[in-house]
Amino acid sequence: MMKIELLNKNEFIDVGGSESLYSILKREFKENYINYLGAKVNNKVQALDYAKLNENDRVQFFDITDRDGRRVYIRTLSFIYIKACKDVFSGIDVEIKHSLNKGLYTELKNKDLITKNQLNNIKKRMNEIIEAKRPINSICVSVKEAQEIFRKQDMEDKVELLNYRKEEFISIYELDGYYDTFYGYTAPNTEVINKFDLRLFYPGIILNFPAVESNFELPEYIEQKKLYKVFKEAEEWGKIMDVGYVGALNKKIDNNTIDDMIRVNEALHEKKIAYIADAIASDKNIKIVLIAGPSSSGKTTFAQRLSIQLRVNGKKTYAISLDDYFVDRHLTPRDEKGDPDFETINALDLELFNEHLISLMSGEAVSIPVFNFVTGMREYTREPVTLTDDHVIIIEGIHGLNDELTKQIPQINKFRIYISALTQLNIDNHNRISTSDLRLIRRIVRDNTHRGNNALKTLQLWSNVVRGAEKYIFPYQENADAIFNSALVYELCVLKKYVEPVLMEVEESSEYYAERQRLLRFLSYFKTIENENAIPNTSIVREFIGGSCFE
Repeated sequence: MMKIELLNKNEFIDVGGSESLYSILKREFKENYINYLGAKVNNKVQALDYAKLNENDRVQFFDITDRDGRRVYIRTLSFIYIKACKDVFSGIDVEIKHSLNKGLYTELKNKDLITKNQLNNIKKRMNEIIEAKRPINSICVSVKEAQEIFRKQDMEDKVELLNYRKEEFISIYELDGYYDTFYGYTAPNTEVINKFDLRLFYPGIILNFPAVESNFELPEYIEQKKLYKVFKEAEEWGKIMDVGYVGALNKKIDNNTIDDMIRVNEALHEKKIAYIADAIASDKNIKIVLIAGPSSSGKTTFAQRLSIQLRVNGKKTYAISLDDYFVDRHLTPRDEKGDPDFETINALDLELFNEHLISLMSGEAVSIPVFNFVTGMREYTREPVTLTDDHVIIIEGIHGLNDELTKQIPQINKFRIYISALTQLNIDNHNRISTSDLRLIRRIVRDNTHRGNNALKTLQLWSNVVRGAEKYIFPYQENADAIFNSALVYELCVLKKYVEPVLMEVEESSEYYAERQRLLRFLSYFKTIENENAIPNTSIVREFIGGSCFE
């Protein structure tokens, strides 16, 4: 016997030398064990079948309210969904593509349009698997054995990806004779899934699960038709570049065709920006362009490139920063904790902002303020600005899609653009790449290369950044007149060499060590692009790694 510290109960308990976390969980939490999905052992995430505890290890079991718990829940639910689809339909595979409509958008390959009755059959089968409390077994096999298993299951995407795995062995999951891999752990039993829903969304199915914003209940279903079109466009781009999964991307690096793919990807970006600029320039009523998107979506580079394309169309541009319209600091609204809330729209002087926009549109001279972040006051140190009739005002900021920002400006005079890194690339059919993870990696790189911040500082701030986006940006994204996808299919192969050494600096004693490990494991799937000569200095990725002509 030995003692470990159980942080959930703030006490030391006795455990057997080879006792698993699952056994400890059931003993210590009785009937409530079902609420827990995994554990952190000395700040490192472990599956519940982990049985290599040492004296004085610190163990914290987590549930769905923890971000790692939510990931385990979603992976386990996805596994059950995939298995149920295969049980209901023979000869199909499932593609888990991306986040959409408060859930995951999925498609069934080799299957015609799904009917409502067939959807109910999938849901019924999922409930049967859950109610049967089927075990999910983790099995360690050699990479060659895994490839043979997946080849027999017609999973060539996984076979190709494993060609680039450096380790000799891999853990795969088994559920009732069906095998799969996931980027991260699953629960050891299907019984932990107690809330989910399925909805038809042509031509696929939305898999809904409990969400933070709905207090871990199923969220209100919201259709995001515009966002779906952008993801569909990204999928078409992937076909043009012949890259849908990481294995195919790695292969292009191996066979030295990556430079050509980079040029095609950048050309697709430029074509899309030109298309948006053409739409703006063709409408003489548009005087204001509002650009909004979450952190590290590439807004700065996009705004500069859009400005160039508008000038190609004979327009002049003038940029306004929302930061210069902050109210004086002593007037800043307070959040629920009593701290200044600089992200709320009411932290801006909306009356002055709208008054200045109307005056600029009318050709009047306007003194644009400069906000002094040291004194917390607006100052008027610039020369007055007068715009001509062929000017377009470009405004970049998190509230750009919220009509409250420009409530005094007629809709006919505004064009709203939503920008985000909506990656078209997935690890394989069943493991998507989170847009939030891509932006986080971008942010870590940019904070380090441009601001001198380490990864720990960025990770500490990230949860607040995500909360701000969920509150002030995402609810308004369907208001956009155009959506620009700033993701580049090759960029993680570039960002990898910048972010890995910075992540390695996060120490094992840090509460963010588990996040460090998760991101490093994710990046291990990608080969590195060492030669960056093919990346133009106008590229959005240059905003993060350096070398941008817009700096």
